[in-house]
Amino acid sequence: MLTIIVTTLFLALVINIVLKKFHLPTIIGYILTGTAIAYGFGIHDAVNNHELKEIAEFGVVFLMFTIGLEFSLEHLKRMRNEVFTTGSLQVGITALIVFIIGHFIFGIEKNAMIILSLAFALSSTAIILKTFNETGEINKRYGQRSLGILIMQDIAVIPILLLIGFMSSTSSESITDVLLEMLWHALLLLGLLWVIGKYLLEPFFTAITKTNSDELFIATILFLAIGASYLAHELGFSYSLGAFIAGMLIAETKFKHQAESDLVPFRDILLGIFFITVGMQLSFEVIFEYIHIILALLAAIMILKFTIVYFIIRYNENRRVSIKTALTLMQVGEFSLAILELARSGSIIPSIYSQVLIVTVVLTMIITPFILKNLSAISDKLINDDKELYCDLEVHSASIKDHVIILGLGEFGRNVADSLTAQGEPYIAIENNIDGFQKGLASGYSVIFGNAAKKDLLQNLNIKEAKNVIVAIDNPKKLYTICETLVELIDKNKIIVKVHAKSERDIIKEFDFENIMVENQILSQKISELITTQNKGA
Repeated sequence: MLTIIVTTLFLALVINIVLKKFHLPTIIGYILTGTAIAYGFGIHDAVNNHELKEIAEFGVVFLMFTIGLEFSLEHLKRMRNEVFTTGSLQVGITALIVFIIGHFIFGIEKNAMIILSLAFALSSTAIILKTFNETGEINKRYGQRSLGILIMQDIAVIPILLLIGFMSSTSSESITDVLLEMLWHALLLLGLLWVIGKYLLEPFFTAITKTNSDELFIATILFLAIGASYLAHELGFSYSLGAFIAGMLIAETKFKHQAESDLVPFRDILLGIFFITVGMQLSFEVIFEYIHIILALLAAIMILKFTIVYFIIRYNENRRVSIKTALTLMQVGEFSLAILELARSGSIIPSIYSQVLIVTVVLTMIITPFILKNLSAISDKLINDDKELYCDLEVHSASIKDHVIILGLGEFGRNVADSLTAQGEPYIAIENNIDGFQKGLASGYSVIFGNAAKKDLLQNLNIKEAKNVIVAIDNPKKLYTICETLVELIDKNKIIVKVHAKSERDIIKEFDFENIMVENQILSQKISELITTQNKGA
């Protein structure tokens, strides 16, 4: 087992290093790694291991949790059209057309075709959201339209799984009883999570942050994400839906930025495992034997989904946004793999259908990163109208420009903020001490709670477009780490560092900053100048 783990890590690193030289996403590297180890160690069947599936699925769970952090309940209300109207139309129309073609033209059995049509209606939440989060496209209009549809697809997984269970079951329980039970469980889940979010979350987080322990804060985030997922699963829903709701609740608190930056490493590692398991499902034997069917199915389903999504979005959007949204959602997703496997094990679809379709789904997922990487180039070729060139700009802008970022809102940081406010300069401050944060917030300062050494947090504040970054941290131990992070993200000339003594300046000497203010040195010079002036006057 250890040999397999070490080999997997080595292959993933080497393959992704090579792919990055060609500016290709890591998702492809993980899928290729999965295929390589499946054949190298003969472990194709390991992908059916329950524990491995659970671990891999938590990559998608943490992804949905971080997406939930970007939402508040108000945000979801504003997106109700994208989620409930557009999303429902996409799932319903796609499933209906696929069912008609499969059942009435190709004569596939009705129950099997119902499940297949619903599986084909879903797209890849993991690939799309991971890519869009990395590129910032999640905030653009087509990113928001895609996200709304993906949320609805994730909600749709719940009745699909219930339908599979009902079709596979030999019990006499009616579908009405099943639906009533699902409704009761949904109300219970939402009620419990709402009470926790409304009355318990804020005091709990405040108590944790007052310990000044990064480990306890990270453990709290993991507990909330996994706990909400477990609760949702126990009530018959998907893990990822519970995580998404938990993320939305934390988004209502002041701890959302720190929570996101702490969870990102866990999310990315587990997503890597998820995509490795996807690669393990590729079978060259099935590909070679049914290559003509797979290619025809691959082209047909992607063209069909593109067409349906384009016309749904085009009803109230320009062509460019419609094309980009359609290109984004034209693949079949990871939840479809789970649905196909459950349908096969429940004897709803024949085994050979399942194998061919799984290979087809995985191939659409492999193609997707290349499409997402070239969305603009593809849409440019399809549209030559300059009027629509910039119609997909960001919907909401966390991306303020020419602002000042203040790291640390102690007395010095507050004085700087006051001066900037007086001059009409936009700024935002980061404070990691809960008491300092609450005082700053109560005093009307533009401040968020978080660890200034976290790269993701700084990127969320659009640090690349900042006019200056002022380091006002009174902690020499953290000073080096923060400066090390900053030089990776922004030009050194934009960084202004305030230190207390020369010994602290020596800590960051290797970074060769031009703008370092030594508090004791400046103060001693001022006193010296004052004494000299007084002596001259005497």
